[in-house]
Amino acid sequence: MSRQRENVGPARAALLARRSDFMSVGVFSAAVNLLTLTGSFYMLEVYDRVLVSHKVETLIVLSLVALVAFALQGGLDLLRARMLSRIGARIDVQLSPGAMTAATVLPLKGAGAGEALQPSRDVEQFRTFLSSAGPTAFFDMPFMPIFLIGCFLLHPWLGVLAAAGGATIIAMTLVTERLVGPRARDASQAALLRQVYVDAGRRHAEVIASMGMGPAVAQRWERLAEEARAGLLSVSDAQGDLGSFARILRIVLQSAILGLGAYLAIEGQVSGGAMIAASIMSSRALAPIEQAIAHWRGFAAARQAYQRLNALPVLAESRHVDLPAPAQGLSVEGATLAVPGRALPIIIDANFELKAGSALAIIEPSGSGKSTLARALVGVLPPARGSVRLDGAALDQWDRAALGRHLGYMPQDLQLLDGTVAETISRFDVDAKSEDVIAAAEAAGAHELIVSLPQGYETRIGEGGAVLSAGQRQRLGLARALYGSPFLVVLDEPNSNLDAPGEEALARAITSIRARGGLAVLVTHRPSALQAVDKVALVMEGRIKLFGPRDEVMRAINEQGGASPRPARPVAVPQAGSATP
Repeated sequence: MSRQRENVGPARAALLARRSDFMSVGVFSAAVNLLTLTGSFYMLEVYDRVLVSHKVETLIVLSLVALVAFALQGGLDLLRARMLSRIGARIDVQLSPGAMTAATVLPLKGAGAGEALQPSRDVEQFRTFLSSAGPTAFFDMPFMPIFLIGCFLLHPWLGVLAAAGGATIIAMTLVTERLVGPRARDASQAALLRQVYVDAGRRHAEVIASMGMGPAVAQRWERLAEEARAGLLSVSDAQGDLGSFARILRIVLQSAILGLGAYLAIEGQVSGGAMIAASIMSSRALAPIEQAIAHWRGFAAARQAYQRLNALPVLAESRHVDLPAPAQGLSVEGATLAVPGRALPIIIDANFELKAGSALAIIEPSGSGKSTLARALVGVLPPARGSVRLDGAALDQWDRAALGRHLGYMPQDLQLLDGTVAETISRFDVDAKSEDVIAAAEAAGAHELIVSLPQGYETRIGEGGAVLSAGQRQRLGLARALYGSPFLVVLDEPNSNLDAPGEEALARAITSIRARGGLAVLVTHRPSALQAVDKVALVMEGRIKLFGPRDEVMRAINEQGGASPRPARPVAVPQAGSATP
């Protein structure tokens, strides 16, 4: 049983969690559909009893009863619609965190922007359909036989005609779905690509404007937009054709039943009231199908969203044992690193170890993989082979959120989210204490800079830190990395935009990390950043060529004029499958 639960997709699990709510909607639907018979019975009684007896009192009583029944039907229908809206909202609450997780995790696995954003769009599509009038049609369909049976009871030929009309509409719906379904999926994908392209244009607006790329970008967007429009028009036309056919067929069928009923009444086989009642009941029997067709596009989109959500890997991370806070060191053991979508590895068989209180500078010619190694050290790029360990535990043994509290990371692309300075430093921790935020800012040498801003720590930085200079963004990114005094701090080119005071603050921050027994890993190409570290690793051609004490490694590099060095024994890194030279 537990294995079956594990295999249930997130969307299916969300529906199962609302099973009792859907059962309540079903009960309300049963009551609404039974009360829908009021009109038929009212007409039957008026024609067959009131008009025959000429009793006004009977008409008044029947009218009052019908009025109460209609009011009750309207009230229950209103409550049913509100129940479905709230079910949709609760399902959104259950699925949205997973969709947000997917948006942040899928890009790390090589997913494009469209694929990463799709789960969030799917959750919205799913919720929108559940909150619309579309689901009521599917709740009403099981009660269609009641109205068809009513037509059969009035006269078998009336029932046969009503059933034949319903079967024709259902058959047309299934054929249209088979033909339109693939086009609907393609149209949805094209619309998503168009939106992703618009968002990319917004993010790169400065580059596009400065280099006159606007017309070319607009032409490419128009091609994407044309594909999306063509697909949406195709789906819309198919749905419109089916909807028009269903409406006309229902009107023709209702008139045909009225005509057949009139003929049967002339022949004395049914009464005049039965003729009118059969017409009303046949119309009500086909109403759910017509309503379903009217919302078919929303239903098809919601079904595709449901399938995609269930096909995703488990969005929430699996449970992990709570490991103790790391305090001993970091080890990289035979790690081979490859970026998703790239066949060849970038780093091959990396091996080194750092003890608490150490600081490592990773240096390399441009493009040799030092940033890739930095990503692996913080767990955002799992090794294709080998492992990265904190206190002997591989990073994938940690709960992601728990591990994040022990890590500080400053990537080359700072990726600052819109928010206040304090929120940015505290990593949007709602329980952050002011003293911890200020301590991180002071450790990064950014406190004076921050209080000089218009609203100080409450200054909003804009998306990507748009209101800040490059140097200010880098100081803020360093403060965020230092927040909470993490054990391991990985900084990728942290001084690329820093002035002299900024570099001094960076050196003090690294010294402070070492003094409190933490670890610092610095990816850099500027020699001034090496003053606070005690270890250096040289990465060339995808391998760690040298690793060891800073002065020894730098001496080995300088002796060979900065060329690809032959590792000296004290600092050599043995590679898997080869002897140390």
